[in-house]
Amino acid sequence: MTRDVAPRIGYAKPALLHSTFFPALQGAQTKMSASDPNSSIFLTDTAKQIKNKINKHAFSGKHVDVSFMYLTFFLEDDEQLEKVQQDYSSGDLLTGELKKCLIETLQPTITAHQERRKQVTEETVQQFMTPRRLDFNYALAITIQIAKSFPPDCFK
Repeated sequence: MTRDVAPRIGYAKPALLHSTFFPALQGAQTKMSASDPNSSIFLTDTAKQIKNKINKHAFSGKHVDVSFMYLTFFLEDDEQLEKVQQDYSSGDLLTGELKKCLIETLQPTITAHQERRKQVTEETVQQFMTPRRLDFNYALAITIQIAKSFPPDCFK
């Protein structure tokens, strides 16, 4: 109903974001827990910790392999993901090889995040967290930004 009424009263249609949770390393039937460091991979984990956690704790338990579930989130190449799925389903790819693929995918992703996180300063956080007036007139704001990008004497 809101999607029908919002445009009539001058607002944009609301949107819905659908998200899914990462499974715990012990399987989709268990929960991740901050108190159990082996139930999940943290953004602060080292490459060695990631490798150890995946090798020791990620298992299938007669369900879709946790390593494959993680790859569906992190492996950006859909064709490669499809190939991994086919090879794993047919038995050509063993669980250990699937875990290795996940490790090789996660380690660079998390390392890159950690490097970017190091660049965030207190000033950056303060600038981001400072309350400011919201401007809901997007068309005008964009027009002003475009106009500011031209040389000052352009509109004379």
